[in-house]
Amino acid sequence: VVSQGKQAIMLIPEIALTYQTVMRFYARFGNRVSILNSRLSQGERSDQMERVRRGEVDVMIGPRSALFTPFSNLGLIVIDEEHEPTYKSEQVPRYHARETAIRRAQIEQASVVLGSATPSVEAFSWCQGGSCTMLELKNRATRQVMPKVYTVDMREELKNGNRSILSDRLTELMEKCLSEHHQMMLFLNRRGYAGFVSCRSCGYVVKCPHCDVSLSEHRGGRLICHYCGHEERMIKPCPSCGSPYIGGFRMGTQQVEDLVKKRFPQARVLRMDLDTTKNKDGHEKILSAFANEEADILIGTQMIVKGHDFPGVTLVGILAADMSLYGDDYRSGERTFQLLTQAAGRAGRGRRPGEVIIQTYSPDHYSIRMAARQDYEGFYEKEMNYRDLMGYPPASQLMAVLMTGSDENKLTTAAEYLKKYAIRVSADGEVQVIGPASPSVGKVNDVYRKVIYLKSEEYQVLVRIKNHMERYIEINRGFANMRIQFDFNPMNIF
Repeated sequence: VVSQGKQAIMLIPEIALTYQTVMRFYARFGNRVSILNSRLSQGERSDQMERVRRGEVDVMIGPRSALFTPFSNLGLIVIDEEHEPTYKSEQVPRYHARETAIRRAQIEQASVVLGSATPSVEAFSWCQGGSCTMLELKNRATRQVMPKVYTVDMREELKNGNRSILSDRLTELMEKCLSEHHQMMLFLNRRGYAGFVSCRSCGYVVKCPHCDVSLSEHRGGRLICHYCGHEERMIKPCPSCGSPYIGGFRMGTQQVEDLVKKRFPQARVLRMDLDTTKNKDGHEKILSAFANEEADILIGTQMIVKGHDFPGVTLVGILAADMSLYGDDYRSGERTFQLLTQAAGRAGRGRRPGEVIIQTYSPDHYSIRMAARQDYEGFYEKEMNYRDLMGYPPASQLMAVLMTGSDENKLTTAAEYLKKYAIRVSADGEVQVIGPASPSVGKVNDVYRKVIYLKSEEYQVLVRIKNHMERYIEINRGFANMRIQFDFNPMNIF
């Protein structure tokens, strides 16, 4: 594309990937590469836009905002790790970078490449339907063997008297790795966490009887579904096995770091999370130190498992794989599979083979079994069966109506009226209306929040109902002091 005198946009899901990606592109394209991200000051962003205007930039690298780089002769948009939810804007205007990139490419007659080792279910379904061309890479770039993956049942660890977050198998492999002077990564799977309640003895998870998502733990001993509003009291003991070991999971990266330093005092440990990367160059400093082998162990959340290439890493430990599996979101299984597969892919990227430990209380769940086997197509088949059964995207279309207001009673009443109106303007059986319910956080800065979900097989049906609802809101004064937004196929509960 560059040789043809055109420009390209390279989207990355995380600022943490900027350093590694930019170094690769600078090596190939020199100083005609630029970056955009939220860590740049307004002046720095203005400077990069001025370089684009003067025609000094061929390749722009950055997260979703880089998609709007004003190139005059755009030829290519590449979306790396296209499955990542960070490509969806949760602020107005709500847009998904993937769909927006495709539309911009259509307007400007450019091409789009969606790259991922674990494609989103939506993108893979487009390939299955023939609207996208699928190109497959069957081997790693330099043909390294895939890592050996071991699944550890943490219920058995508890039975054997081990109450630590580190299983005996992982501890053993960590000792071996340190003795051989190799590097390792410990990934604490915190994405999708909303206070779900599970039993450490049998793996039982408290789910909503109406929505097939987990109930979330709230203050005051309440368990709430963020889709339909179902509520019940906190339970003890476990209703499945009678164990007292039932409750929420509270371990964080700092506690893991303290535990590892105490267990392996000789190890050099780095921690990468929101606290350690707050400063402008936080990501770069930690990642470059680990890449230069200045540390033996890197501990972090999902930001450490996305596309990083550390040849010295031979061991990856995935702690609490269930944390994203039982989030209050119908995409929980998909996100878990993607995170575990991506995390496993960090091991054995150099000359030495890699090993991966997946610690879980649900070793029989298809997301975890397929991730351990690196079997995407097997996972896709199971996941689409679930989406078909429950009527979730891409099998059906989903629209969220997000409502906020300062008066809780008025907001609740307005939400009920809006729900009844949505039912009235939809044909019989055409739309399923769920809610209104409180989202994961029901009040922020004294502003209350409600959400209504509408499901339909046809996208245009939801668009038509949205248009009716907007007119209804406009002519009714009861909605005057409320903010109401519409979001199609939302990635998160707001």
